[in-house]
Amino acid sequence: MGVLINIDINDFRDINPGERVLMGPGPSNVPARVLQAMSAPCIGHLDPYFLSVMDETQRLLRFLFQTENPFTIPVSGTGSAGMETCFVNLIEPGEEVVVCINGIFGTRMADIVRRLGGQLIRVDGEWGRAIDPEAVRKAVKGRSPKLLAVVHAETSTGVCQPLEDIAIIAREVGALFLVDMVTSLGGMELAVDSLGIDAAYSGTQKCISCPPGLAPISFSSGAMKALEGRNSPVVSWYLDMSMVQSYWGTERKYHHTAPINMIYALREALRIIAEEGLETRFARHQLNHKALVVGIEAMGLAMLVPESERLPMLNAICIPENVEDMKVRKALLNEFGIEIGGGLGNLKGKIWRVGLMGHSCCRKNVFLFLSALETVLKAEGANIKDGYLEAASAVYMET
Repeated sequence: MGVLINIDINDFRDINPGERVLMGPGPSNVPARVLQAMSAPCIGHLDPYFLSVMDETQRLLRFLFQTENPFTIPVSGTGSAGMETCFVNLIEPGEEVVVCINGIFGTRMADIVRRLGGQLIRVDGEWGRAIDPEAVRKAVKGRSPKLLAVVHAETSTGVCQPLEDIAIIAREVGALFLVDMVTSLGGMELAVDSLGIDAAYSGTQKCISCPPGLAPISFSSGAMKALEGRNSPVVSWYLDMSMVQSYWGTERKYHHTAPINMIYALREALRIIAEEGLETRFARHQLNHKALVVGIEAMGLAMLVPESERLPMLNAICIPENVEDMKVRKALLNEFGIEIGGGLGNLKGKIWRVGLMGHSCCRKNVFLFLSALETVLKAEGANIKDGYLEAASAVYMET
């Protein structure tokens, strides 16, 4: 008989994290409607009712991605599972893959390519700046890559990568065009079909404002053709979309037990997005971003990314000299219940990453954050200029 492990049940209290204003790089705050949908009764993953929910979720995802791609589904896993899904299904050993790298998540793409045995062609750019399309054109000259991959919204820096020119380059060399939309999907315009994107992936926890746990993806007909024409099996059984498509398609062939209640939640989050309307939602993100930036700069602080290359939903603020990164973030969390993120990689200790995503993207949070940041920074002895609230208010008055 094995050793018995004893526990005192009184050591385990009810879960009660308290209220948080989530203004970091993700997750964002989740609407009550989404949490309510998530608590609906769990049923079988092949139950007729759930199959209808799957169909509706796919329709709503196509609306959000702005695509007619039949294979548009939520992968059972977080946004990183979406990234891995795209690469393991579309890349085989020895194939050339171009990856644009100007932050942490481009670096992760490159790591996956190496693990798959692909021939990695790096296009490196400055962290905090968009990739120059001419650098991409130079990298692919004389080559025939299978895939060209780029991060649209680099969460580690707050950079928005223009896609049009890189999409043209992908078409010129006959490469599949893969785009990371984890942070941007649901917060700014991203029309998969009109941009010519072959594979896209995202996560539910950012601008979609659903708990983390699903990774929406969309494959074009070209991507599906590449998957069907593979010479070797997909190295991941769980993420093999040649099998998963049979579950999400008309066959309804069992592959794995889908996270039923998470898909309830995603369907409701997508329904909220459709009710608001994409143009209205995108304008809301842009407006609140502008007010936040104007307020930050009126304080005397600086943004990392040039205005023309900034994301509206992820704002990288340069930390003032002689101010401790972690000390400020802890004070914001402990005293005001506000969560923001710190820098990653070579930007650690140099920037704060402030999210305005989905349900968290509102005027109330802009003013709450600006006021709380002033209080904390002044307590740290930082020189903060007055008039920042008036400057932010003027943005809303103009609109």
